[in-house]
Amino acid sequence: MTHFLALETSCDETAAAVFTDELTVLSSVVASQTDLHAKFGGVVPEIASRAHLRNLLPVIDEALVKAGVTLADIGCVAVHNTPGLVGALLIGVSAAKVLALGLSVPLIAVNHVQSHIYACRLAAGRDIFPCVGLVVSGGHTALFRCDGPLSMTLLGGTRDDAAGEAFDKVAAILGLGFPGGPAVEREAAGGDPKAYSLPRPFADDGRLEFSFSGLKTAVMYACHGQDVARAKPPEPGTKRANLAASFQAAAVDVLTIKCKQALRKTGLKRLAVGGGVSANKPLRASLEAMCAKERAELFIPPLALCTDNAAMAALAVEKWTRGEFAPADLDAEPNWI
Repeated sequence: MTHFLALETSCDETAAAVFTDELTVLSSVVASQTDLHAKFGGVVPEIASRAHLRNLLPVIDEALVKAGVTLADIGCVAVHNTPGLVGALLIGVSAAKVLALGLSVPLIAVNHVQSHIYACRLAAGRDIFPCVGLVVSGGHTALFRCDGPLSMTLLGGTRDDAAGEAFDKVAAILGLGFPGGPAVEREAAGGDPKAYSLPRPFADDGRLEFSFSGLKTAVMYACHGQDVARAKPPEPGTKRANLAASFQAAAVDVLTIKCKQALRKTGLKRLAVGGGVSANKPLRASLEAMCAKERAELFIPPLALCTDNAAMAALAVEKWTRGEFAPADLDAEPNWI
């Protein structure tokens, strides 16, 4: 049995995990930077990189201790090297290269987006491919045809904001704080999703594309009217809750409609959903209802595997079996799609 040590530093979560070549996760540790970025209303790349430098070694140590292993037991090192913030990625990639060289073990480069879909495979405990894959997070909103864990063809993505980014911006408009996804969901729980008639961009368009910028702008004007330059966030109460609920309903509708279109266009009967926004309970419920009507299987990982983590880098096991190892000069690649 081979033990893998995986690192994740693509954005603002410093994470390490230990798993085996049998896809048994022995530990998964995540150090959040939410408090560092909250006052800025979003992730500041330089701050994220510096926090990774401080957090990575303690996180690795904790992951090893929780797994009951030492570095001497590690037979392979994996790292997310794409996509993400280049400075943040470099911290993880550099550490992974040093560890692999020092331990004289193979190094495997893993794609962060592909890992989000593989989290569904990891949670299911069985093969889920081929499937339609939706990655929906703060940085990505894209649909893929996934013929295998390492074979993903882009069906369509967002033209502007990612869904998670729209949640963050709407949370800022409403004065709900950062991160926006959980804040909007909490506020929306007390609101009427039909209170405001907000657009569902591309809902009636057959193209598998997304656009959330206009939806975000519609919330801003519904909140402040035309005088947005001097606008302040609304006070807690019915209006704020209704705006949050109406926005969330619109975003969920669009994501669900596009997933249904992708299933019908590909003829596939499996949908795998990953990324931080997949933790949203109304979205999960909406996708469950849609898949039931389409007679399709839905795979969404538990909440701990939705947001950024290193356990989902168990995708490295697929590369391990193929002998697809990374070179010693592996670099960080901020862009992929």
